[in-house]
Amino acid sequence: MANEVKKIALLTGGGDCPGLNAVIRAVTRTAVLKYGYEVIGYKYGYKGLYNNDIVPLTLDTVSGILHKGGTILYSSNKDNLFEYQVEENGKRIKKDVSDIAVENLKKEGVDVLVVIGGDGTLTSARDFSRKGVKIIGVPKTIDNDLAATQTTFGFYSALDVATEALDRLHTTAESHHRVMILEVMGRNAGWIALYSGLAGSADVILLPEIPYDIERIADKIKGRGKNGKPFSIIVVAEGAKPRDGEVVVSKIVENSPDPIRLGGIGNKLALDLEKYIDDHEMRCTVLGHIQRGGNASTFDRILSTRYGVAAVELIHKGKFGNMVCLKGDEMSYEHLENVIGQNKVVDPEGELVKAARSIGVSFGE
Repeated sequence: MANEVKKIALLTGGGDCPGLNAVIRAVTRTAVLKYGYEVIGYKYGYKGLYNNDIVPLTLDTVSGILHKGGTILYSSNKDNLFEYQVEENGKRIKKDVSDIAVENLKKEGVDVLVVIGGDGTLTSARDFSRKGVKIIGVPKTIDNDLAATQTTFGFYSALDVATEALDRLHTTAESHHRVMILEVMGRNAGWIALYSGLAGSADVILLPEIPYDIERIADKIKGRGKNGKPFSIIVVAEGAKPRDGEVVVSKIVENSPDPIRLGGIGNKLALDLEKYIDDHEMRCTVLGHIQRGGNASTFDRILSTRYGVAAVELIHKGKFGNMVCLKGDEMSYEHLENVIGQNKVVDPEGELVKAARSIGVSFGE
């Protein structure tokens, strides 16, 4: 029964993003002030759960962290306890150590585990739920690509950073008559590129969902020059690719659950465009992890707080095995079994893309 809950635990997994601390704060304050639950946190994500590395979460612990980026619980994106790297007989092997994590929860008297993370982290949350652990999931990603929720916290903070970068690149592009390319994150979803491109008045927006033709991009730049605009702004998502081409992979991280690291499309695009345009300098800026860092935006502070409160309300109602989500203007929830692997990508014929086309933005089609 939900009213038997006395102690809850939190962990943050995957890449950090603005708003994590706001969720931790909201969960802790709601749990303590409204329901009298004891709250602890596991450090370094699932690795902390495996090592039983805990820290008390109190009103004092979470004081002053609402706006701060990162996570006071730290994080890891390489520690899937169902395929955990351990050393046996001098060799590194992958082993299911999830039972150790379950025992650690029992030893600490944890009644409910709140897992804050993206698709990979929540996949493990689902798997722990299948083992009988009472789980509540909270969706986190700057990529905004989780289908079950309208918006993930962290997205608008990253968007603000990308938009500011485009604003700054715009002045240099105009001053020097250059083509300025901004490469942004998003993996296989183009939300950051699309939103920041619209907000930052980009001339070309390249998305994973719309493979581009380099000649069409060159035509757009040349056309602007003929119309008295001898500079252009291009924003490209890291997962964008040319027609009949592949994504650009920066490296492979073998010991990661998601080993492919995208990156480099911006510099490739600059080199490719130079073959078609010889009267413009091409400059590429890769925004990278700057999008993940820094203080949370006003929107994300509020959204994260709502997520945290909603997670505790699900605990109180005994609705375990679910992930909190935003549906329209209301907080709701979906079962973890229904949200894993359900990615949300940009619709090439959606309203935002059509709006961009209407104001002259090229998608390189």
